[in-house]
Amino acid sequence: MDSWPLLSILIWLPIIGGLLLLPWNKDCQKNAVRWGALGISLVTLALSGVLWCMFDNSTADMQFVETAQWIPALNAYYALGIDGIALPLILLTCFCTVLVCIAGWQVIQDRVAAYFASFLMMQGIMIGVFSATDGLLFYVFWEVMLIPMFLIIGIWGGPNRVYATIKFFLYTFLGSVFMLVALIYLFMQSGDYSISSFYNLDIPHNVQIWLFLGFLFAFAVKIPMFPVHTWLPDAHVEAPTGGSVILAAIMLKLGGYGFLRFSVPILPEASLTLANFMIALSLIAVIYIGFVAVVQKDLKKLIAYSSIAHMGFVTLGIFMAIPLLLDGSNTHAIMGVEGAMVQMISHGFISAAMFLCVGVLYDRMHTRQIADFGGVANVMPVFAAFMMLFAMANVGLPGTSGFVGEFLVILSAFKLSFLFAAFAAATLLLAPAYTLWMVKRVMFGEVANDKVAALKDISLREATFLTASALFVIGLGVWPEPLLAMMRTTIEHWVLHLQMVVR
Repeated sequence: MDSWPLLSILIWLPIIGGLLLLPWNKDCQKNAVRWGALGISLVTLALSGVLWCMFDNSTADMQFVETAQWIPALNAYYALGIDGIALPLILLTCFCTVLVCIAGWQVIQDRVAAYFASFLMMQGIMIGVFSATDGLLFYVFWEVMLIPMFLIIGIWGGPNRVYATIKFFLYTFLGSVFMLVALIYLFMQSGDYSISSFYNLDIPHNVQIWLFLGFLFAFAVKIPMFPVHTWLPDAHVEAPTGGSVILAAIMLKLGGYGFLRFSVPILPEASLTLANFMIALSLIAVIYIGFVAVVQKDLKKLIAYSSIAHMGFVTLGIFMAIPLLLDGSNTHAIMGVEGAMVQMISHGFISAAMFLCVGVLYDRMHTRQIADFGGVANVMPVFAAFMMLFAMANVGLPGTSGFVGEFLVILSAFKLSFLFAAFAAATLLLAPAYTLWMVKRVMFGEVANDKVAALKDISLREATFLTASALFVIGLGVWPEPLLAMMRTTIEHWVLHLQMVVR
């Protein structure tokens, strides 16, 4: 197994599998397509588990390295490798793809082959983003990823899907153009596109600022950060349930991954100069977007704005690292970055589960308006128990995964600034405000109308994906050590690199 190109298999198995499913578009072939997609996603998940078992937590070096010449004229390589930052995100991607295949089993009846193929290809491309160690290869995967999601929203989305799709595409594509310019400059300085070569460049401070802004446009849109966040609620509202799951659980994490892989380690001086600016934007996301979430009337919009607020903790944890290092607080710098990573993985599980719960209700009621619900717990008690668990995790209740990352980031923020920590801790008030308000209106009270009274509790299929999500939400909250151990050495090396180049 050591000699197997595991990363290439993880990338190309779902992509090729998705392409092979595309011609199976007859009505009599729908079940075969569903089983085929589920089988491919389960095999990929199992292979990612093998990757985890073989991964060496004690080293920060890239592992499972694959290198082949790709474009000789540009000195670009098909170069893959993973470390403790990339591996958890790959595992999350594989897990969520299985959930999407199960969730769309009965709901999707039109263009079934194209639907499942889009998600499988999306899975392979996202694993490519997390695995690429060549800047040009990273960019190609990053851009190609837009195509399946564009189709998922545009074909299987809601009434305003065309508007949402174009907005999503324009925001993300235009941001990526600036990243391409930054990558071309780095290539001209280093002579190749190897990301490790970029780390060793001596870049003037003023140039670092411009390069940082180039990467910022791409990564900030993806997270998304305030004020380039407005595409996300529209995309979530119009996307089918599976699209919302992948958007929230995986695609938002690509921005945080980009900051960790490119912006901060390659451009440390610019990161230090703009740290307060980035921290301010992060805190605005936590507080302002929290208030925006409070007034939402659509379930998906509320959860979408909640995602933006929670992702503010990711950028907060990352960009506190260098100021903490200069303050001599290495331990707190590591803690903040670990918190950011845990928050990304935790939010992936929680947001996926929340959107799956909304999908369960929408499949029965064909509405997402909070006012149309009420008393759901009276007729769907099992579903209500799952929904309440995920709501508590979204609030950050101790014992759930939502608590761990936020706690680590707030704890490290106290070392840097009491004011930063106080603003970050505002989420402890705002998240319960909009989450519990939503749960109260939807789940409890008298049965609102005849449609709610006629609801049936979750099926075995729905119980399967909700139970799987619940196990990870509780497991990570009670015992986060396996995740922390997976990434600890890599993050310590990441912080040490910053310490050497900043001081």
